Amino acid sequence: MDEELPRQLRGAARVYRPDRERMRARVERGMAGGRPSGGVVRPPRGATPWLRVAGATAAVCGVLAAGAFAVTSAGGDGPPGERAAAPPSAATTPPASGGGARRAEDGPLWADGAVDPHSNAYWAQSNVTLRTAEPLSSLTVELRIALTGGVTSTGSWRSLPERDFTVSATEDGGYLVYRWALKPGRTVPAGTHTFAGQYDHAEGARDASGDYLTAHAVRASGQRASVRDAFGRDH
Repeated sequence: MDEELPRQLRGAARVYRPDRERMRARVERGMAGGRPSGGVVRPPRGATPWLRVAGATAAVCGVLAAGAFAVTSAGGDGPPGERAAAPPSAATTPPASGGGARRAEDGPLWADGAVDPHSNAYWAQSNVTLRTAEPLSSLTVELRIALTGGVTSTGSWRSLPERDFTVSATEDGGYLVYRWALKPGRTVPAGTHTFAGQYDHAEGARDASGDYLTAHAVRASGQRASVRDAFGRDH
């Protein structure tokens, strides 16, 4: 019996002819069940069985790889949670908010307001320091002192020539307003210049946080520049 079984097996192997078409079809049906919908990619009919199976496997892998790439790309059709998020564009970044009480520099023009350290409990001087990097063909400087207790004007001065400016001191909208306006045809040279307003006030420390300055200028090139600065707490 031990010799009969091997003999029968050898005989069956010699006469066996596998149904290659049925085997190939079963492999392709099994692979087609787990991939995206679409036509079945078949290998050439003249290929050997192992080449046909390898070709079908490679085709399935190619389709799956292409589908994965489409999902992870920005314009893919996959579920939103699987898409690669595109970085935000600089053009959509909301701009920073502007405005505010202080804009102490504009182009070549810069300004700063401060209460003079020699002020006292009854009298004060507020200084406007103005710096320009190029000549100005027009300039108007305003110093506004809030009309808190006892504020009255005692005079003003500027480091630039007196003949070049029209000067006024008036009360307007709750402020003592000093105004220096450059006369037509005159020029402010590049450099640092000072404008000062003097005033009496009620006895004691005075809160200057409500005071501020503005300056409007036209540069020699014709471009305009404007600055504004607020004062801090002082005498």
